[in-house]
Amino acid sequence: MSQQIELQANVTEEHAGMRLDQVLSELFSDYSRSRLKEWIIQGQVYIDGRVADKPREKLQGCETLTLNAIIEDVIDWQPEPVELDIVYEDDDILVINKAAGLVVHPGAGNHSGTILNGLLYHYPQSRTLARAGIVHRLDKDTTGLMVVAKSVAAQTHLVDALQKREITREYEAIAIGSMTAGGLVDEPIGRHKTKRTQMAVDPFGRPAVTHYRVAEKFRQHTRLRLRLETGRTHQIRVHMAHIGHPLVGDPVYAGRLRLPKGASDELVQVLRGFQRQALHAAMLRLAHPISGEMMQWQAEVPSDMVKVADALRRDSEAHDWQI
Repeated sequence: MSQQIELQANVTEEHAGMRLDQVLSELFSDYSRSRLKEWIIQGQVYIDGRVADKPREKLQGCETLTLNAIIEDVIDWQPEPVELDIVYEDDDILVINKAAGLVVHPGAGNHSGTILNGLLYHYPQSRTLARAGIVHRLDKDTTGLMVVAKSVAAQTHLVDALQKREITREYEAIAIGSMTAGGLVDEPIGRHKTKRTQMAVDPFGRPAVTHYRVAEKFRQHTRLRLRLETGRTHQIRVHMAHIGHPLVGDPVYAGRLRLPKGASDELVQVLRGFQRQALHAAMLRLAHPISGEMMQWQAEVPSDMVKVADALRRDSEAHDWQI
């Protein structure tokens, strides 16, 4: 279904000389600037009753702006009864603990069975939201917490908070190699020049910052806690591989399986059987997009990653390895 919206606001003298798209983003802050710009171009914004010319049109002050737009169903995908592990829900947001193997958004090779399909099934009103309210994504085989908006206002504010780095996301990971201390990776990330499905550190890419600290040391592996300042595709996986410590099981960035010298049969079996990147979104903290209340959630590390850590711990003990 489509949703008709008709809003009106008065331009103040303080806005004199400002561009139309800038003023609209202030007066109608529930909508993203990109969406407002699109409505201007489509002729759905009026200045004193006339159709606005262009997004960069300068305002004189004291005009009356009218937004008369139709929000079409922006999603062509079908609702499906996908099981969602919801850890929190209210009228504006829900927080999901994503399982391994569950795709967030339909794409090439994954047209159904995604979180988006599940959202359309459980919340039919999400059809009027961009990406059904999905604000940020996790890779298919990364587990853990992600927030989804249930209204235009909530989605707009959450996207803005992400861009302003006001949402805290902390991850648990197991990296290959013995790391002595935590640190920071501040390297831009862009599309790989030849492998178009992969990302890579690229001086011409978008800024990307990852903080990491050592949580536990094993003989030839390290358990980490990481925080993102930015949210680039594959960011943690690319950054850790870039500094020589790719994540255990990463099928894209870790290369061939590396087994510790003298590894027990148990550890060999566990590492060979772990077929995804050892990465879990363990903590999410944000200000509620409507009430402003600070909220935080934790998600326990999944059993398959716990199994890997336990095996690495026993391996270290068996070799009388000490820090």
